[in-house]
Amino acid sequence: MDTVDPTRRSANMSKVRSKDTGPELLVRSIAHRMGLRFRLYRRDMPGTPDLVFPRYKLAVFVHGCFWHRHPCCIRATTPSTRQEFWEKKFAATVERDARQTRALEDLGWRVLVLWECGLKDQAALRATLARAVEDADATTRRISHLGTLPPRGYRPSRTTPASRPTSRRQWGC
Repeated sequence: MDTVDPTRRSANMSKVRSKDTGPELLVRSIAHRMGLRFRLYRRDMPGTPDLVFPRYKLAVFVHGCFWHRHPCCIRATTPSTRQEFWEKKFAATVERDARQTRALEDLGWRVLVLWECGLKDQAALRATLARAVEDADATTRRISHLGTLPPRGYRPSRTTPASRPTSRRQWGC
């Protein structure tokens, strides 16, 4: 049984935002302080990701544990009233999230999902963003630099052009 009347419940639910939520603002703030530049809510992409890092071909979704059903999280509870309605709604949300992730990956984008409960540790969040950008950067380099370019950080020794490797495999990549 709901503890508040329907008009009050409706007013409460109408205040639940889908953009510029507290967790999103935190992620944006940390990413910006790290020197990462991003775009917000690219509507031309499947799922309209919360943050898009075009340079790294990385899409980031900041999911609330309740609405997106974070597995094994205590915040992913089901309301006691109208359980059938809520279960159907949550199942549709989870299925839509999976479909949008697949669509982005099919387009060549990497997808990072950050859960609301995991944002409390800002150092861990910073490390997660840094690792995702670093991995995306390495993937982008491998895809975009085909041919005879050396990997990042390679310092050539004095070699003659004839002894220079001619493929990425010879560089050890």
